[in-house]
Amino acid sequence: MSSYRELIPLTVLTGFLGSGKTTLLNRWLRDPRLSDAAVLINEFGEIGLDHNLVEPLDGAPVLLANGCVCCSIRDDLKSALLRLDERRRLGAVPAFRRLVIETTGLADPVPILSTLLNDPELRHHYRLGAVLTTVDAVNGGRDIAQREEALKQVAVADRLVISKTDLATPAAVRALRAQLAAINPRAGTLDAAAADAGLLRAADVYDPQSLPADVAAWLGGEGAHHHHPAYQTLGLTLDEAIDWTAFGLWLTMLLHVHGNRILRVKGLLRLADSDTPVVINGVQHLVHPPFHLARWPDDDRRSRLVFITEGLAVDALRESLAVFNQLGARFRPATDCAA
Repeated sequence: MSSYRELIPLTVLTGFLGSGKTTLLNRWLRDPRLSDAAVLINEFGEIGLDHNLVEPLDGAPVLLANGCVCCSIRDDLKSALLRLDERRRLGAVPAFRRLVIETTGLADPVPILSTLLNDPELRHHYRLGAVLTTVDAVNGGRDIAQREEALKQVAVADRLVISKTDLATPAAVRALRAQLAAINPRAGTLDAAAADAGLLRAADVYDPQSLPADVAAWLGGEGAHHHHPAYQTLGLTLDEAIDWTAFGLWLTMLLHVHGNRILRVKGLLRLADSDTPVVINGVQHLVHPPFHLARWPDDDRRSRLVFITEGLAVDALRESLAVFNQLGARFRPATDCAA
């Protein structure tokens, strides 16, 4: 099995119907910086890309002029990903080093992320890079308020790309940004016009080169932030070092009991036996393999955890973690270390 950082980073491009993700992807596909990428487009019939950009009827991937491999998902996601990787290893397609999946507009992204994080075969080949969500400046606010899928797409995003700002009033765009910040204040927003193909590398939250800056961006202060009727962002900071074994037990039990109410969890942890921090990232019941950073992203050496939840109390989370950490410190073996 390849080391974690050698796995192919996979970017999930999602967004509600009409939010501009296909327009964005169409522009990216013509950028030379995607010459080392592959693209999977979910549901050929839904998208408006030129037919020369997607998989023909015989099922063979298309090699674009810029060297990017592009095909459509005609069955389940796992099969498509494994089949594409097999073609890469056999030399049937170029040896791509990055993968983008465009979801359908009505897709709930959480099951997709769960598949990527949980399936043992996929975890030998791919790692989650980032979730990019497009939001329509004209209709996005209404879609988020009325459609659960649109709300989840925003809630789990690592980056939010606002489209059609030229068709909306400045006041409407400001209101949408406030609405997005109320749901997912850590993601950050940018205009679709500025979201070129370079965003794929810049938004890879597991890229060893950009990781410290990205961690600093999505980790922040303590407490519950920007309450939303459906979801809220909970931030925890801990001054004391964390016992890794106790933390693992606490998180496992927390996700077992409340996993359905936790859309995302991200964290930067200061361990009792390590000079460098450990990054964790999970979706509902599933947690991506944790790994060490080479250095801290800033001068703050506290452990920081961010949860996007449905109806959990930050005080209860903090108190339960403190109890487990105290127990772990009491019985910590001398050789205890992070995975």
